[in-house]
Amino acid sequence: MTTPPEPHWFKSSYSGGSGTECVECAHVGDGALIRDSKQATGPTIAVRHAAWRAFVSTTGRWTTFERNRKC
Repeated sequence: MTTPPEPHWFKSSYSGGSGTECVECAHVGDGALIRDSKQATGPTIAVRHAAWRAFVSTTGRWTTFERNRKC
């Protein structure tokens, strides 16, 4: 049995610049993970691709990275 690779986390472009409102996201096989960057070992929220796409499109920030990802 193989261990799945560690997710590649990236900071949300909506995170505040003051260092107090940092959200990180990571794409995984069947969706996305979301966490508080100040609590990297804390809880995460897991969502499926369709929910992630709906969230991102609702924010109006559908990035090139998101558009090019084959979900």
